[in-house]
Order: sequence, then structure tokens, then C-alpha cells
Amino acid sequence: MQCGFQCSYCGEWNSTAVDESAGPLQQYVEDCEVCCRPNLLSVRFDPRQEQFVICAERES
Repeated sequence: MQCGFQCSYCGEWNSTAVDESAGPLQQYVEDCEVCCRPNLLSVRFDPRQEQFVICAERES
């Protein structure tokens, strides 16, 4: 499923694909398409919106 997140470093919007078969709660690292810094993505499925919601944090 195509989704997106805002980079926690530069603020640019990034598109990404979420693997629906990995479950409703996921966490993984993905580099920003613009500044190439690593973002820790926390992904959860929102049943009311019927879509995945992504929260990006700086990787420590």
C-alpha cells in the first residue's frame, strides 16, 4: 500500500510502500529521499480511516 511520511530532519514529504502482510503495527528505518538521513518509521493501521498512518522520528 502506498503511503507517505514527512522527514524528521528536513521536513520534506517522502512516499513509501507499507507491507500490509507485516501486520497493523510496524517499525522500520527508511532514508529520506531528499536529505538521505535515516528516519525511524512507526506504522499503524487506522481502521476508522482504513489506511496506514506513519510517524517519523530521528534515528538515534
